[in-house]
Amino acid sequence: MVKLYNKSLLSQSDSLSDPKNQLNLLDKVNLIPFQENLKKSNLFPLKPINIDVFQVNIGKMCNQVCKHCHVDAGPDRKEIMTRDTMHLCLDAIDKTSCSTVDITGGAPEMNPDFRWFVKELFKKNKKIIVRCNLTIIVANKKYNDLPIFFKKHNVEVVSSLPYFNSKKTDAQRGNGIFDKSIKALKMLNEVGYGIEGSGLVLNLVYNPTGAFLPPNQSVLEADFKIKLMGKFGVQFNNLFAITNIPISRFLQYLLVSDNYKGYMQKLVSSYNPMAASSVMCRNTISISWDGYIYDCDFNQMLDLKVSAKEKHLSKYNFEELLNRNIIVNQHCYGCTAGSGSSCGGSVT
Repeated sequence: MVKLYNKSLLSQSDSLSDPKNQLNLLDKVNLIPFQENLKKSNLFPLKPINIDVFQVNIGKMCNQVCKHCHVDAGPDRKEIMTRDTMHLCLDAIDKTSCSTVDITGGAPEMNPDFRWFVKELFKKNKKIIVRCNLTIIVANKKYNDLPIFFKKHNVEVVSSLPYFNSKKTDAQRGNGIFDKSIKALKMLNEVGYGIEGSGLVLNLVYNPTGAFLPPNQSVLEADFKIKLMGKFGVQFNNLFAITNIPISRFLQYLLVSDNYKGYMQKLVSSYNPMAASSVMCRNTISISWDGYIYDCDFNQMLDLKVSAKEKHLSKYNFEELLNRNIIVNQHCYGCTAGSGSSCGGSVT
């Protein structure tokens, strides 16, 4: 990541690849502290309700380099979860009342033990979600059978598609990505994904391509369904509209485009206490590729480990995690603005 973005906010020596610099930058904008709004909503300290979702980032390696990526994933990333750490995940899941395991990355399929991990979770009768970028399915012959593998293990596929045309999609995710995504969606449809009555769930994710909040999720979903079916014969189940969080590559975009302060002010002014009460960190924990525990995927990228005494899966303590205080900061406004945002889309 380049060193300098905005002289008024970052020094020449600062780099956004350092989570501490990102947190310092979030604090430099003169805005109401997120904790203050939580106090007004009688939600501070923010506490878990349950741990129903176990979200696992099994590596930052990816075949794409998307402009909005909060993981800063790409082909050159070497952080990959080992099978030993996956065993720790499986042991922790056995000690947790979670019903869902949400596998993410990078492109999680690029982890050499990805299929083994899915098979082990399938044996435990857990709902399995895989955050698939679609293009991985057509990137290499060894991934072409992923739709069949997903079907065999009843995986729920969640895939990012910024828009129903190539211009906006390729602008965010890279040249040619839209056409490859449509090809992958058709391959998923062919085995039953997204087809009514099949029981095979295919959900899409919309992220805004600029410094604005996503539009109404249900209206957008209807538009996507009409356009994708009419132009390409593609079907899917649900569309999740997710707000871009001001960290990593999206933070870089905000700074370069001089939209950072305005975007942060927009998030703060759109704070919704109902959305705050339903944020995903209240029923989810996030596990990094090296086995550390976080309140959410965004805190993971900022290296804000859980406030519990035991912060690694090797000393997993379910009761302690259930009674922890959730760590919050200014980036949390992204999950509480407007209709709210989570890995499952709008929350209100």
